[in-house]
Amino acid sequence: MNPATAVQPDSPFDSHAIAPANMGATRPLYWSVRRELWENRSIYIAPLVVTAFVLFGSLIGMVGLPRRMQTLPAHDPAKQHVLVVRPYSMAPAPIMLATFLVGMFYSLDALYGERRDRSILFWKSLPVSDLTTVLSKASIPLVVLPLIGFVLSVATLVIMLLLSTAVLLANGVSLAPLWAEVRFFQEPLIMLYGLAVHALWFAPIYGWLLLVSVWARRTPLLWAALPLFAISVVERIAFNTTHFPSLLRYRLTGAMAEAFTVKPQRGAVGIIDQLSQLDPVNFLGSSGLWFGLAVAAAFLATAVRLRRSGEPI
Repeated sequence: MNPATAVQPDSPFDSHAIAPANMGATRPLYWSVRRELWENRSIYIAPLVVTAFVLFGSLIGMVGLPRRMQTLPAHDPAKQHVLVVRPYSMAPAPIMLATFLVGMFYSLDALYGERRDRSILFWKSLPVSDLTTVLSKASIPLVVLPLIGFVLSVATLVIMLLLSTAVLLANGVSLAPLWAEVRFFQEPLIMLYGLAVHALWFAPIYGWLLLVSVWARRTPLLWAALPLFAISVVERIAFNTTHFPSLLRYRLTGAMAEAFTVKPQRGAVGIIDQLSQLDPVNFLGSSGLWFGLAVAAAFLATAVRLRRSGEPI
């Protein structure tokens, strides 16, 4: 080739300009996750909407806050703790639930949607592997949504405490019971732990939904639920047992029993506001956790293989 016509280093067709050799290994994954956030605004809009409703409901409930605080001396210390802490301890629950539901519906549509709208042809033309694509989509329910839920939950707690403080000061009510009972610095740690626990515990659920999303040609929601229902019915008819439904129920609700130690003390049943109620040792030693992660890895590996041969619907 004539040297005069050779591609110069700063040419847009230079291979090094397109894909730098020293490009970090995680950069395609990073931009793939960014793409998911750009294309699926419900990932953060839905939790924000739920947060707004929680704050609105809390604001309405503060109308009777001064009267409740004035009647605290009539109750025993355990009851006082429950009356003060419960609104602040329970407020993040709808936000966290919203992130889990968004994660499930997102996973069900993540790989199905790109085949339905034929954008898979474009994405496959890019130098991004199927493994990176699937991992970026799995990171949304496993990492991104829990972080969004954590930030919004902490913000909700701070706003509620500031509003409560303003309401009590405006009505001449002492702030001592409020700030003495609400464990402000422990609550964020408990929230972060709870979100991480449920993200890991629900990993096989997200993996299953992503697998169905990459395989189903239509109505992925039906294909996600039908096999589980069919197995439960066949087991009941053939063996008169309910082991599989019990396993599903354990997967949906077992995280609390494995990761927390909630004892009926001080009358605070159902309230988790102490670090002593967390049990990470038992959670990390749970066979259900590691079995679920292994199943999730198998589902994701299968999803990667199926996407390699995936075509528009």
